[in-house]
Amino acid sequence: MKPSSNSPWGRKASLRQYIRAQKRQHTAAQLAAMSDEITNRVLASAWWQEASTLLLYYPLADEVDVRRLIREAFQNGKKVLLPVVKGDELELHLYEGEESLQEGSFGIMEPTGETFAPQNYGEIDLAIIPGMAFDRAGHRLGRGKGYYDRLLPKLSKARLTGFCFPFQLLDEVPSEPHDILVGDVVC
Repeated sequence: MKPSSNSPWGRKASLRQYIRAQKRQHTAAQLAAMSDEITNRVLASAWWQEASTLLLYYPLADEVDVRRLIREAFQNGKKVLLPVVKGDELELHLYEGEESLQEGSFGIMEPTGETFAPQNYGEIDLAIIPGMAFDRAGHRLGRGKGYYDRLLPKLSKARLTGFCFPFQLLDEVPSEPHDILVGDVVC
């Protein structure tokens, strides 16, 4: 893909358009099948089984569906945190079951559970992070609002794992010096 501009913003905007077009080439059933395959691999991994406090996300229709991971972790007594949009920041809240969710910003389901205090972010073992695109070096392209860019530096002890569909893993994602890399990408 050839970026439309040499500026980081132009390359990122062009890349987001490209990924959106790639997503439209897949049916909901195809995306669901890819999500199931990713979920099965994660559930079988040692790093998933060993984690006790997890940050996940409630998926949009075009993101890897991690709802099964949320349910499995919760049913197995793990502490599950989901983000809630508060102004320009993501605030983490405890997930307390499907009945404790309500529609929030951008149509994303958000937990109504207790706020997880920022001073406790060091307890988070594993953070599963969505993105528009990733590269193998761990660079992440988000949706452009910067929510995760502001959150990730606060998760200094968590294993940061990017989640994407296989077509979202690219050779290179434009990055800037302040970007926080994910440790690995699952797709």
